[in-house]
Amino acid sequence: MLSSMINGSLRQSLEQQRTELNVLLQRLIRIRSYSGEEKEIVEFIVRKMDELGFDDARTDGLGNVIGRVGNGPVSILFDAHIDTVRVTEGEDWPYPPFEGKIVGNTIYGRGAVDEKPAMAGYLMAVKLLRQQFPNDEFPFTLYVVGSVMEEDIDGYPLYYIIEKEGIRPDFVLLGEPTDLQVYRGQRGRMEIQIRTAGRSAHGAHNEQGVNAIYKMQAVITAIEQLDHRLEGAVPLGKGSITVSQVFSRGPSLCSVPDFCQIHIDRRMALHETKDTVLAELQQILSQTGIDGEVIIPQYEGKSWKGTHYQQEAWFPTWLLEDTHPLVQAGLQVAEQALGRPAQQGVWKFSTNGVASAGRFRIPTIGFAPGREALSHSSQEAVNLDDLFTATLFYAYLPFAIAETNG
Repeated sequence: MLSSMINGSLRQSLEQQRTELNVLLQRLIRIRSYSGEEKEIVEFIVRKMDELGFDDARTDGLGNVIGRVGNGPVSILFDAHIDTVRVTEGEDWPYPPFEGKIVGNTIYGRGAVDEKPAMAGYLMAVKLLRQQFPNDEFPFTLYVVGSVMEEDIDGYPLYYIIEKEGIRPDFVLLGEPTDLQVYRGQRGRMEIQIRTAGRSAHGAHNEQGVNAIYKMQAVITAIEQLDHRLEGAVPLGKGSITVSQVFSRGPSLCSVPDFCQIHIDRRMALHETKDTVLAELQQILSQTGIDGEVIIPQYEGKSWKGTHYQQEAWFPTWLLEDTHPLVQAGLQVAEQALGRPAQQGVWKFSTNGVASAGRFRIPTIGFAPGREALSHSSQEAVNLDDLFTATLFYAYLPFAIAETNG
């Protein structure tokens, strides 16, 4: 059934609507949607969902788009974050970043990889399903989510939907770029601050003070050495630790600073947790004899709807076994959509999966066109044939999941 469906009516129907699919992605790229400024694209997607036959389309309290199709027993959530990072003056774009320029079989622009193709594919996949099965009851409930603020606080949009909106799906698909491979995990990450205190004095009498920056030097050196000792395991690889910012404060620039703070970017391998990471840093303070404070900072702000959010900067590692039924269903559908054996992999960066899989242990995979390495760059571009293939995948995956689960 899978092969005949994908390679038969679904493929033929999508082929006839290929231009509409491409134009839809182009329209999404043309709507500038920086994190926290997603109102216009949210309203566009809600209108599009109503037009394409979703059973329900709305925004939640945070400002995410939530569309629903079907009312079957298996609950599936397709997530695509619809915010993007900003365009900066120094970037060298081959075409204007919000034009959605199509050259040959490639579309260019901010969000052309990260990750508006997935949303375009999800919307067209639902249109295909409604055309192919106009009167049928689906064996699944499919939620299509356009999540906001992922670039600022990855995971929180799905955390909000699951915790605050009460939608807890059985399975999750992420639309982060995978270059048409089935991805099943990622390293975790944390942001950490270490603070040390000194004693201020006039710079002309520095011997009377205790320089907080000098105290921090030993800690920074120990962190650099720790980075070389970190170990990892296949397929996620090793963790990493980087001092990404140093900040100091004193009465003036002509005085001994009495405060120093470093900001740390920590990527976590499969065996590493929040507790093990904090314990390593406490051990560094103990070994260096530095009286310091280790802190996990808080993300805090407001969504485009004005909703206040707060979350500590901890994003857990997650990995789904390659034998899991969801991974196997994804590989099966991908093989039929691609016309060749499908490959699997993991992300190097962080995704909304830190909530669905990392916090709530919901089986999660990813599949989308585009190369991860092009994200956040002025070279964002995606092949339109790959967009076509991904849309086929999105149209049939809910059926494959439902069949797998009886």
